[in-house]
Amino acid sequence: MKTDPDLLFRFEKGLNPQDLESSSIQARCIGYGEISAIFVIEGNDDIAYKRLPLFKNRNEAEAYRLIYHEYCELLKKAGLKLPEDETSVIEVPGRPVVLYIAQRKLPGDRLCHKLIHTLDSDSIKIMIQQVVSETAKVWEFNRNFSPSLKLAIDGQLSNWAWIKEEENHILYFIDTSTPLYLKEGLEKQNPELLLQSAPGFLRWMIRMFFLKDVMTRYYDPILVNTDLAGNLFKEQKPELVPLALEIINSHIQDNEKKITLKDIEKYYREDKLIWTLFLSFRKIDRWITRSLLRKRYEFILPGKIKR
Repeated sequence: MKTDPDLLFRFEKGLNPQDLESSSIQARCIGYGEISAIFVIEGNDDIAYKRLPLFKNRNEAEAYRLIYHEYCELLKKAGLKLPEDETSVIEVPGRPVVLYIAQRKLPGDRLCHKLIHTLDSDSIKIMIQQVVSETAKVWEFNRNFSPSLKLAIDGQLSNWAWIKEEENHILYFIDTSTPLYLKEGLEKQNPELLLQSAPGFLRWMIRMFFLKDVMTRYYDPILVNTDLAGNLFKEQKPELVPLALEIINSHIQDNEKKITLKDIEKYYREDKLIWTLFLSFRKIDRWITRSLLRKRYEFILPGKIKR
């Protein structure tokens, strides 16, 4: 896989974040993260790009790029399979510095959160079992690799692709753009960067009440698996929650507390509220930035999300 930095510069220079179709180089949005949009650029249909317009200068972007690549290598050491990837730092004068993460584009219909709507029940069970087992490799790595290193992972179904290769189904983990890991007990990611996508008038509140919770939940196997099961409500498949719960609890040791349906429902209600409010405030921030301040709003936001 080879990306073209000159194409990315021309794309970024001519990009309209609020209307991709009016950009000078056409692109099609295929997904959204909490701090990035994922899209395909015209003529590059085999590459999925994630755009992070978070940085005040090139040094910040380069530091993030190094952390990103180290996180990917650590996930591979833990035994996870990742798509091929490359990164490019793009600087357009007068704009935030942007990091583009390019991944080999996997078939969209093989993303696990889409497969739960098309596969038969036996195949869904096998797939969820495999997702839980792959996620467990991270906890195994944390126990055995080095006491100075600790990996985190967001294991929900939308972050995995289940690809048939020869006679086997292989899981690829694709949500690598927010590297979360500890070295010597210190978080390598700068949490202030993640706040760049939040409305300025709310950052103090997010920093005080939510940031630590969001940053730390992905180091906790129970919370990661609770999140995985809870997201089945978001994906409009609540009937699969008991199945996911059964699979998850089979991985919990006998002396540890099992997760209950009430745990899942409570977690999802709180998570839904947090992210619904966050997106609503981002849309208000976009309106203020564009309509009142007459400035360019850098982030590409989704429309209404059914949760």
